[in-house]
Amino acid sequence: MEDKRISFVLKPNRSITHAVTEFVLLGFSGTMEMQNLLFSLMLVVYVLTLLGNGAIVCAVKCDKQLHTPMYTLLGNFAFLEIWYVSSTVPNMLANFLSETKTISFSGCFFQFYFFFSLGSTECFFLSVMAYDRYLAICRPLHYPTIMTRWFCATLISTCWVGGFLYYSVPIFLVSQLPFCGPHIIDHFVCEQSPLLALICVPAPNIKLICYTFNSMIIFGSLLPILGSYTLVLRAVLHVPSSAGRRKAFSTCGSHLVVVSLFYGTLMVMYVTPTSGNPAEMQKIVTLGFSVVTPFLNPLIYSLRNKDMKNALRKVLGGLKINQSS
Repeated sequence: MEDKRISFVLKPNRSITHAVTEFVLLGFSGTMEMQNLLFSLMLVVYVLTLLGNGAIVCAVKCDKQLHTPMYTLLGNFAFLEIWYVSSTVPNMLANFLSETKTISFSGCFFQFYFFFSLGSTECFFLSVMAYDRYLAICRPLHYPTIMTRWFCATLISTCWVGGFLYYSVPIFLVSQLPFCGPHIIDHFVCEQSPLLALICVPAPNIKLICYTFNSMIIFGSLLPILGSYTLVLRAVLHVPSSAGRRKAFSTCGSHLVVVSLFYGTLMVMYVTPTSGNPAEMQKIVTLGFSVVTPFLNPLIYSLRNKDMKNALRKVLGGLKINQSS
């Protein structure tokens, strides 16, 4: 019997990989009353996130004045946020009311794939949006010839395709590893760190690959953003009129706020060592970039942008007219 157990551990095969057929997502701890309160809160946040980002998508699509590269990128970014928050929150809401809190093996890795792929796509979009602001402010005369409709569509397609291809290899490698008990994930999402902790055999190479991919996507997209806005800041400071400086800062300020919120929590989770942090703290940090940022994005972009506010008024006014008629 002992020999069989040793053989089981040292010689994993494909059947061992599926020894665990489902996982348990513990989510946030607390009494049933606390679970109901969290359910209500997250449901409100989720609905508002869908409505806010959906309104931006509709505004960009319906208002011809917003058919420019900057707002086209913003519309795609808002559309991305809808799917990004939907990759985690619906399952989280179901688990708040569930007694078992289970998720199938394949369902867990589908969530893992979409969560990281959409997150990678967001990194690419933020980098491209920073590049767009750099061209508009630092090279305004060449902007129309560089940021053409075709080039903008190419950048958008690259963000989507690149985001969904980027993390496919690490996720495939992790899914082929042998998982055995306990099958409990102390998180509200099938996240990388708690999943790797459930592997039956040591896998330092896989962990190194995952850490490398995390660092590459974070720093590979953040450095161009910092470089773009360094050049933008230098150009804005040379603008003679204060009105021109305020306009330039207003168009870039919203994007910088989003970048700070997203990358700040992202680096805490995937770059700094988090193994010693409490599980509840890691859950809160994950909420920061996966739920809070998509929720705040519509407020940040609409409140700081006159064109977007006017377009949203037109969209909301049109909805009211249609409903009254």
